Amino acid sequence: MKKISALLACIAITLTLFSGCSHVKNAPVIGIAQYGEHDSLDNCRKGFLQGLTDAGLKEGTDFTVDYQNAGFDDAADAQIAQTFVSNKVDLMCAIATPSAAACFAAAEGTDIPVVFVAVTDPVKAKLDSGNITGTSDKLPVDAQLEMIRLMQPDADVIGILYTTSEPNSVSAIAEYQEKAPEYGFTIEAIGVTAQSEVTQATDTLISKKVDCLSNLTDNNVVGVLASILEKTNEAKIPVYGSEVTQVEKGCVAAAGIDYVELGKKTGAIAAKILKGEAKAEEIPFESITDYSYYYNSSALAAMSLTLPSSLSDKAIETAAK
Repeated sequence: MKKISALLACIAITLTLFSGCSHVKNAPVIGIAQYGEHDSLDNCRKGFLQGLTDAGLKEGTDFTVDYQNAGFDDAADAQIAQTFVSNKVDLMCAIATPSAAACFAAAEGTDIPVVFVAVTDPVKAKLDSGNITGTSDKLPVDAQLEMIRLMQPDADVIGILYTTSEPNSVSAIAEYQEKAPEYGFTIEAIGVTAQSEVTQATDTLISKKVDCLSNLTDNNVVGVLASILEKTNEAKIPVYGSEVTQVEKGCVAAAGIDYVELGKKTGAIAAKILKGEAKAEEIPFESITDYSYYYNSSALAAMSLTLPSSLSDKAIETAAK
């Protein structure tokens, strides 16, 4: 009897596990490919999952997630995308331009849709047609330049660090260089090819006596923002961020977007695809135009800067983290 009872118990457990596995297996699988870990990209992922939830989809029931992080490694990024295709995921969410390019290339010839988030210039990156859509985090360059002019009336040169292989950064640099003269600035831009070069490039900008730095959403640069700020704080050179978390980390101010909200919009797009309401190729990518002004009062004080009255009513103070 004990043997029979034990056998029945094993069968019951096996059936339970099989039932659970069957349930999860039948739920659409979303492969999330994130280029690397920093606050902006993490917030994109957080917002993406929230956007799916807000659209009425429940994780574990209506979809499951396979999250992979490339650690800012292009080869790893490509491998992640290829693995998703081999595993026949139902949809790929690509966070940042390199991941979007890798997923789109891997999905070619399949019916797997790609939804990207935090791609600054989808057209330049050639991610604007095919079985792909998503949201663009194009920077409000005019607003940023106007804010810097108000904050530093006597400033002449803005320093910018960027990765030469990131289409979003190259596009942003071109726009800065085009528009800076309208606000009385020149741009001193230094390109890097890897994250390990960023701190040395920061030293170079400091040696050129730039009046401030304006940070992009460049992944290699944002990934070592703390090291950049350590050097610029010592040199008393203000750094302006491009979104709220960079200001929380110690940038003096920013005209930028909220990446959680960007992710939510992307999640809503993915939900339409998963529900069968539209195909990715039928949904144009969205450029987010809403932005806010953010400031860090401690960082401003450290740089002997004050928030102009024209910004004080609309700027949002961030809590340092």
